[in-house]
Amino acid sequence: MSLAHAIASILLQSPRTGYDLSKEFNEKVSCYWQATSQQIYRELARMQEKNWVEVEVLPQSVRPDKKIYSLTDVGRQELISWIAEPSEATAIRENLLVKVRSGFIVPEDILIREIERRKQFHQQKLEYYRSRELEFGDLNHLSRPERHIYLTLRCGIRYETMWIEWCDEAIASLLIPQESQE
Repeated sequence: MSLAHAIASILLQSPRTGYDLSKEFNEKVSCYWQATSQQIYRELARMQEKNWVEVEVLPQSVRPDKKIYSLTDVGRQELISWIAEPSEATAIRENLLVKVRSGFIVPEDILIREIERRKQFHQQKLEYYRSRELEFGDLNHLSRPERHIYLTLRCGIRYETMWIEWCDEAIASLLIPQESQE
């Protein structure tokens, strides 16, 4: 998946400024895709060159002109083509797992502290995602676009839940006394 497709999926709902896109990434898309404001603005420029987006410039007196990006028919068709392609699973690159794998060379409490820190991070993300989930209300009355957005949020909730459960399992395992080796 490219950042351009993630941006197009947001613009599919409605036109947005670069600032609005960044905010959407931080608040709603971060459970499956992360991007900085700089990455988003760079990608918007590329998308404009490819005619995937068009820009409406609104002059402002005190601030820089506001640019509102809309998905073009070409961009929409690109998104449709991309959705129809098979997707590959993304490779995991997780520093914590490398630390755990080689953590037998340090006292267990060092790893336990790091896993507890990570668990807290995932708990905070889970709480945030669950608060977002409440905004959807009655799931039987979601529009088709809302249902699709909700499904991505549910995946984020399950991801954070999995990490919390793994952290608990890892800590419990690391607390088991080792038999003395002779």
